[in-house]
Amino acid sequence: MIGLAQAVAGLVAVQRLAELAYSRANERRLRHQGGREHGAGHYPLLVGLHAAWLAAIAVTVPPDAPVSIPLLAVFVALQGARVWIIASLGARWTTRVLVVPGEKLVSRGAYRWLRHPNYAVVAAEIAVLPAAFNAWEIAIPFGIANLAVLGWRIRVEENALQR
Repeated sequence: MIGLAQAVAGLVAVQRLAELAYSRANERRLRHQGGREHGAGHYPLLVGLHAAWLAAIAVTVPPDAPVSIPLLAVFVALQGARVWIIASLGARWTTRVLVVPGEKLVSRGAYRWLRHPNYAVVAAEIAVLPAAFNAWEIAIPFGIANLAVLGWRIRVEENALQR
């Protein structure tokens, strides 16, 4: 039986796959412009963590789990922020750390106020979605694991941008 948690996890998976397709198109363009990837070693861990998070929601949350409408609304709002962030970077948005020499940092949209707005949204998403279904056994460990991977990712990105 498919419940709301499984349906939402499925929709998020479709969203993430569409984002990966957009990212790959941008990656090709950026590489053609001389972009270099930095810190590729953490990328499989990042992808694996997100896939496992969605799988954990789909498999372990009971189909009849109670839902917190306010937390689900927060998650939906985070998706709006996610779209805004991707739009702010436009053709420079990727799921990898790619830097084109000579390009200036983006300072519009969400990047006007935060240095790494995408990571703030991702950290919130990973905790909020399972919490919306009272699945704290997913929200807490995946939230902690995500913060560890994001710490690594931010160091990689900062080092790449300083070069």
